[in-house]
Amino acid sequence: MDAAVKMLEFENKAVIPTDPRTKLFLTVTVSTIMITGGTGGFMNFIRPCLMACPIIFLLLSRKWTAAARFAVTYAILFVLELTVLPLLTGTWNFILGAAIGIYTHMLPGFIMGYYLVSTTTVSEFVAAMEHMHIPQTIVIPISVVFRFFPTVKEEYAAIRDAMKMRGITTLRNPMKMLEYRVVPLMISIAKIGEELSAAALTRGLGAPQKRTNICKIGFAPLDIFFFLLAIPCWVGFFIC
Repeated sequence: MDAAVKMLEFENKAVIPTDPRTKLFLTVTVSTIMITGGTGGFMNFIRPCLMACPIIFLLLSRKWTAAARFAVTYAILFVLELTVLPLLTGTWNFILGAAIGIYTHMLPGFIMGYYLVSTTTVSEFVAAMEHMHIPQTIVIPISVVFRFFPTVKEEYAAIRDAMKMRGITTLRNPMKMLEYRVVPLMISIAKIGEELSAAALTRGLGAPQKRTNICKIGFAPLDIFFFLLAIPCWVGFFIC
């Protein structure tokens, strides 16, 4: 038991020491305000802050590659909006403007979701939900989702490496790529969902008795600081 606790403490040093409920609140904040928020006034100040927020969290969590990818994507979209978009007219202007608008509004929410899933273990999430008295009918499916996407990513990487060893790549054999990569992945996804659901029930998530957890869940000064930063964003969202 002591070894497990020490291992959890070691893993927590690799990320920002924030409560899972804080991460969830920030994810909802960024997603809601970026997608449904208006423009003009105070929102012109809030939006750039919310766009930079996920990348800052990834950098502080030492996820350099993911932060660099998202930053480069935003930089490309920003350059296209300033240089290429004013030169286009008619249909092409509408298509490119709509694509840039959709990506710039939805991508921050996806980045925060990635940060939430990648820096929160299933045990931490379940412990946080139990502290919030969330019903098991909601906790179990979401806990399965927490492990679903990382497992699918690992499965796809294994399939990709196996196909590369056989000389099947996207450019050389697009049809074989579809057959030998996508089809096995779809079959694996169906099996992964069933296995993760069974694993969640095996851990006693559906039991009527109260479960114990060795994860230390609680609000720290850093969590309060993030909540205080998010409150002005919500105030500006409802006012504007």
